[in-house]
Amino acid sequence: MPEIPATSRRGLLFGTAAVSAGALLTACTSNEPKKTEQAGNNVPAADDKPGKAVTIGFAGPQADHGWLNAINENAKSRAKKYSEVTLEITEGSNDTAAQIGQVQTLINKKVDVLVILPADGKALTQVGLQAMKAGIPVINLDRIFASPQAYRCWIGGDNYGMGLNAGNYIGEQLKDKPNAKVIELAGLDNLELTKQRTQGFDDALKNYPNIKKVARQAADFTVESGQAKMAQLLQAQSQFDALWNHDDDQGVGALRAIAQAGRKDFLMVGGAGAKSAMDAIKADNSVLKATVLYPPTMAASAIDLARALGQAKGVAGMSELEIPASITLYSAVVTKDNVDQYLPTGFS
Repeated sequence: MPEIPATSRRGLLFGTAAVSAGALLTACTSNEPKKTEQAGNNVPAADDKPGKAVTIGFAGPQADHGWLNAINENAKSRAKKYSEVTLEITEGSNDTAAQIGQVQTLINKKVDVLVILPADGKALTQVGLQAMKAGIPVINLDRIFASPQAYRCWIGGDNYGMGLNAGNYIGEQLKDKPNAKVIELAGLDNLELTKQRTQGFDDALKNYPNIKKVARQAADFTVESGQAKMAQLLQAQSQFDALWNHDDDQGVGALRAIAQAGRKDFLMVGGAGAKSAMDAIKADNSVLKATVLYPPTMAASAIDLARALGQAKGVAGMSELEIPASITLYSAVVTKDNVDQYLPTGFS
């Protein structure tokens, strides 16, 4: 604010095969008791083999941002992998009333499972409750509903962890520099996720007493705002050592402002995992040296969860009969050392 290579985060969550049953240990003598299998080995787990037909309703916000567009594309692509899955997808909307209407339409169609990324989690809580009361389990994607009764499972990113990992990366780069200064180009300040990212960043910097955050400016996740707000920061701060930018889309604008100002005297860390950011990191010819992931592949994982739920199966690699109640994805730091691993996940 990124479907995945062979070694994918989805693959880590949902293996391509169910957990195989362990072989019974045969006794050497007829009067020696047999050892039994662990109960977990008998759990039916979702795998790539076709199963019970499942209709999944998918309602997301308007794809007016690279990350949000990647959310939709990940969901569509993942659903196509399964011959027994039918995806009923709405036209995304940032209008709360419109999205509520779209979800109600999916409820009336009696889909088996709903996957909802609400434009506003609090505002759409009631329609989540409506679906659950109608017997349609809800996978709440990223922006969380106000009540846990409104969803069966939540899966999303770690905004606090995103800030924490960005701060720790910058801290390690500057730990030997006396009186180091950092600045922050945040996202929309009226969003809870922005506050969480800033809190994580500030908490990480507490581990580095030589580093002081000297400026913070909020933008609004667009290229234009990133350029304008970064230009203001550069004008106000004649010298600093590192910049953390919350979002790679607005980071495109920030990099333009930095290039126009001819500044090369600091390192920059981005956020979310756009392909353009990863390309720049790999080229290593700008101030951008890392980005902290907020992977839109969570939408593909949400489809996996919905399919497992619709087929009354668990998650491969786990012993439980049911899918988890919540899954928080990890905000990995992508640098030139590991960028090739993550590049296929980059979104446009």
